[in-house]
Amino acid sequence: MEKAYKFRIYPNKTQIQLLRKTFGCVRKIYNYFFDRRIKVYEESKKTLAYTECSKELTALKVEMPYLKEPDKCALQNALKDLDTAYKNFFKGKGYPKFKSKKNHRQSYRTNFTGGNIAVLESHIKLPKIGKVKFRDKQKIQGRILNATISQTPSGKYFVSICCTDVEIPKLQRTDKVVGIDLGLKDFAITSGGEKYSNPKYLKQSLQKLAKLQKELSRKTRGGSRWNRNRIKVARLYEYVTNQRRDYLIEII
Repeated sequence: MEKAYKFRIYPNKTQIQLLRKTFGCVRKIYNYFFDRRIKVYEESKKTLAYTECSKELTALKVEMPYLKEPDKCALQNALKDLDTAYKNFFKGKGYPKFKSKKNHRQSYRTNFTGGNIAVLESHIKLPKIGKVKFRDKQKIQGRILNATISQTPSGKYFVSICCTDVEIPKLQRTDKVVGIDLGLKDFAITSGGEKYSNPKYLKQSLQKLAKLQKELSRKTRGGSRWNRNRIKVARLYEYVTNQRRDYLIEII
């Protein structure tokens, strides 16, 4: 069975710079070949397959040497994601969209080849990035398939390592049935009469959130002060999200 292990990582300044370059290159490759596929279809009513895009990417690296800096697997996976987006479109799941630079949630995926991804005692080894610090007690099991490196709007970095051949312990069968009613006043009421209160974490933070958003609206969009305030708003939303997640884990 496959399972993903998520860790928060603490890259240094050099590593952060390379991560940002990789996010930018992955976004550029995705948008470049998305635009290419649109134009080819308009001109010849044909579509570019993944293999053709991959060949063009090799030639593109000669024209744009900076594309050689980030992890090559990340760029290849961007093409695979675009190809998957097209396949989903033909299945009726919506037309692909260009990736925006203004999106503060960025990520890329890299593959495991020859021990280039490893979880050590206090560091995680990643292709091109090297050893990145992390603090977590969970231990991975099975065989590593790939790793997804992401940045949240609050500026935090995470890596999710996907492993296969993981043994998942089976839960003991009880042969009992329970009904759960989700509500607003109470978070949940079970058929056995148990009630779980609704903490309403967002409501508790609305006053502080309104103040931060007011400050953000007064700043010039794209400026350094605007970005600092944007991060404060993102961190408050993240705090509420973590409160909700912790509450769910607690009652389960």
